[in-house]
Parts: sequence; structure tokens; C-alpha cells
Amino acid sequence: MNNALDDPRITAVGLLYEVHSGLSARFAAQFEEHDLSAVEFEVLTRLARSPDNRLRMTDLAAQTSLSTSGVTRVVDRMERDGLLTRSACPTDRRSSYAVVTAAGMQRLEDVLPGHLRIIEEWFTGQLDPEGLRALLDGLRRVRDAVHPCATAGSVGHPEDQSAAG
Repeated sequence: MNNALDDPRITAVGLLYEVHSGLSARFAAQFEEHDLSAVEFEVLTRLARSPDNRLRMTDLAAQTSLSTSGVTRVVDRMERDGLLTRSACPTDRRSSYAVVTAAGMQRLEDVLPGHLRIIEEWFTGQLDPEGLRALLDGLRRVRDAVHPCATAGSVGHPEDQSAAG
């Protein structure tokens, strides 16, 4: 009798959760050293990788797992900390942009070397170049299927606008 729990689809999702959990724990400890949360790092990274270091608030919400009210709360907190600022959208009075400040860029530059070391040691360094290309291709296809707005507001960045890749 075939056991449904041995299905490779269950294994694939289980492995994805385990990898995410393990990497998230390592990232969280490193972000904490720089007085950032994981979501604040994601927001800074997405903004810094966007044209003019800015995104409309609605696009920022679409690119993250946050609701529009959740993005507003995070941006409010980061604005109080001097990492971001808001600017009005000249073409739509209802919209505003979140923009990385110089202090936000500096915080990101301070975090990135350690973040990249963790990525290399525990993730990409575990794969050969062909395996990494295949993984990135597969992850993008799955991401685009389950989160089609993930690149909202971005402009054709060759590596897309995801925080991790």
C-alpha cells in the first residue's frame, strides 16, 4: 500500500519549511546585532533595490507578506528611527512613497557583509553553480505562481526584486 506521507511533494514542502526556519533563525540573530527585525531588513532591501530607492506603499505591501496597514506600521516605526521617509506621489494624491534615507542605506550596508556570509555558508555555498541556477529558476516560478505581485513597482531588475535574490 502506498503511503501518502511518503509523497515527494510532502517532502519538498517539508524541506522548504526546514530550510526557511534554519536560515531565518540565523538571519534574525544577525539582524538583531544591527537593531533590525527581519521585516525591517526586507523593507530596506526591497526599497534599496528599487528605482530611486523608493516604492509606493501599495507596491511595498504587494512585495512583502504584510498588509497595507502592516506596511504602514513598519514604515511609521522605521521613519521614527530615521531609516525611511515618506514622499508624496506627484501623480496620485492618495499614494505615497517609502524612501530609504542615508541612515537606512548605512544600516543596510552595515548588515550586508554578515548577511552575505550567512547566505554563502548555509545556503548558496551548499550548491554548485548549476544547482543554484536551477534552484533560483524553480523558486522564481513557484513565487510567481503563489505571489504574482512580488515584483510590483520594480523595473526589470535582472535578479528581480526579491529580498533574498
